[in-house]
Parts: sequence; structure tokens; C-alpha cells
Amino acid sequence: MSQHQVVSRQEWLEARKALLVKEKQATRLRDALNAERLALPWVKVEKAYRFATPAGEKSLAELFAGRSQLIVYHFMFGPEWQAGCPGCSFLADHLDGALPHLEHHDVTLTAVSRAPLDRIEAYRRRMGWRFPWVSSYGSDFNADYGVSFSEGDLAKGSVVYNFTEIASAAANDELPGLSAFVKNEAGDVFHTYSSYARGPEEMIGALMILDRSPKGRNEKTTMDFVRRHDEYQDQ
Repeated sequence: MSQHQVVSRQEWLEARKALLVKEKQATRLRDALNAERLALPWVKVEKAYRFATPAGEKSLAELFAGRSQLIVYHFMFGPEWQAGCPGCSFLADHLDGALPHLEHHDVTLTAVSRAPLDRIEAYRRRMGWRFPWVSSYGSDFNADYGVSFSEGDLAKGSVVYNFTEIASAAANDELPGLSAFVKNEAGDVFHTYSSYARGPEEMIGALMILDRSPKGRNEKTTMDFVRRHDEYQDQ
């Protein structure tokens, strides 16, 4: 462990109170950002996307499961991949406990990947997860919402991800993100929000706990310590 400043309780208290001022500012800023997020305009979803689910093929509107709000986690799991992304799996470990709270607050949460449904279901069983997870294989959904890129896309030298043009070398065929949708009484679906890269990070409770631990995340690159939860014994 590296050397760290050690002070009296009074000196620590003064430093802690100074930090508390900034923490409160960050909380108020987050509240303001949340209000701006809710005020964003909506875009009507015109395309008829279809998804493979354990209960058969469904439309985007049907993924709402009787609720008016839908959160989609764009889980990195490509058609040829043998397992889901470790980072996405890290986030997914935090979803099951939230389900009853979300569902009783008129929100359905589902993961969407391009992997075939049978491969998704096998990986879900391996991980022990219960949250809904469907396949968008064969549809434009992932490409339209900016998280999947074809070989042709990547060969152009750059792609648009997180609303920004980035070099293909910094991209991948699959990238993570989160999108939100709402359905009105007439059954029309609207896209309300999307977030990419580190945007959904606040969903990862383990990181929020690490941020308050003495050594923090203790990483050299973003989440370099993360493994699938059944692979830590291999380290």
C-alpha cells in the first residue's frame, strides 16, 4: 500500500467537511441533470422491430410487458461470440434485485443482444440471471441505436458512437449502451433517451461502493479488474 497522509481527527474532519460541500454540489447537479433528461423531446419509433424471446417473437411494443416504460440495456453479445462481454456481465449482476422495484413503478427492464436466443439463454443459465433478455438478431435495432457495427462500418475508418465520431480502432462490432422508451395509450412507442460508454455506470452498484473504499477502484484502465462472476477463482 502506498504512503498516505495521516492526520489528527480534527484535521480529517475539516477535510471531510470541505469534500462534503462538493458532494452536495454534485448531488444537486445530478438532480438538475435528471430533470433535463426528463425534459428531452421524444422521437416516435416508426420501424417495426422484431425480437426473439423465450415466449416467441415479439415487437418492441410487446417488450413493455403491459407497462408504459421500457429500459433496454444494450448487452454486448455478438452473433459469433461464445459468451457475453465481461463488463456488461458485471453490470448485469446488479439488475435482478432491481426488477420488482422497477416493475411496480411501471418500468420494464430488458437486455437486448444480437446473439441468437439459444446462446443468450445458455449464458443466462450459466450466470444465474432472471432479468428479461431478448435477441435482436436479424433486425436493425442494434445498428439503429448505435451499438452494433458491421465489418463494412468499421472498414470506413470511423463510426459514430456516443453521439461522436470515433476511430474504428477504438470501436468494436458490439459496444454497450442503454436506451429508454415510452408507450402511450394508443400503443405508439417513442424513444426518449440513450446513453453509451460510461453513461450507464451508475447502474453498477459495486463501483459506487468501491468509490467509497480506501483504495477506490484501484484500476489502471476502466474496469480492468472485472471478470465474469464465475471466473474470479481462475485468477
